[in-house]
Amino acid sequence: MTTDYQDILGRIEAAAIRANHAATLLAVSKTKPAEAIRSLAARGQRAFGENYVQEALAKQRELGDLDLEWHMIGPLQSNKAREVSEHFDWLQSLDREKLIAPLDRYRPKTRMPLNVLIQVNIDDEASKSGCAPDNVPHLASAIAAAPRLKLRGLMAIPQPISDLAVRRRAFMRMRELFDGLRARHSSIDTLSMGMSDDFELAIEEGATMVRIGTALFGARL
Repeated sequence: MTTDYQDILGRIEAAAIRANHAATLLAVSKTKPAEAIRSLAARGQRAFGENYVQEALAKQRELGDLDLEWHMIGPLQSNKAREVSEHFDWLQSLDREKLIAPLDRYRPKTRMPLNVLIQVNIDDEASKSGCAPDNVPHLASAIAAAPRLKLRGLMAIPQPISDLAVRRRAFMRMRELFDGLRARHSSIDTLSMGMSDDFELAIEEGATMVRIGTALFGARL
């Protein structure tokens, strides 16, 4: 690990105090071995984020003795909807309506509803997943109407521009979308944005969950 886990938790807490709201850590464990997840879990981390379904399922099997919370944060292909619905606790990357029906249909009745975040392409990048900001209200209503899904909020990956003022503006636009959505849906409580190099800034602008991988585990393999 490149940064001490407790140090990162302390920085999250300090930023949250400045922003006057709570913020939690999602440890992004994509491409990292199960042993690294087990090590961090031993220090108290419970929520982990994965990009690739098959890689995540293998880790879930290996770490089945631990009580972990699994988040799918990568783009979701339609043919993986069933596996995500059956085996994950959260989907942070829903960006189109066609995914809603299969996710709802395949969610096991023995599990709590699947927590869902809408991924927003806040900077309108052609190469990045996510829906347009104008599509958020329609998607949110469709998710909220699905009985086996629980609409929780929004997720975004702003452009990694070196000018932090530009990133701040993207975070501010996400906060405006989030506040508007929360006014219409009582279940909204999560704004997932901010990563290893900008999570404090994201929290200051409203993030309630930050996704940190490199600072915890080192550069991806």
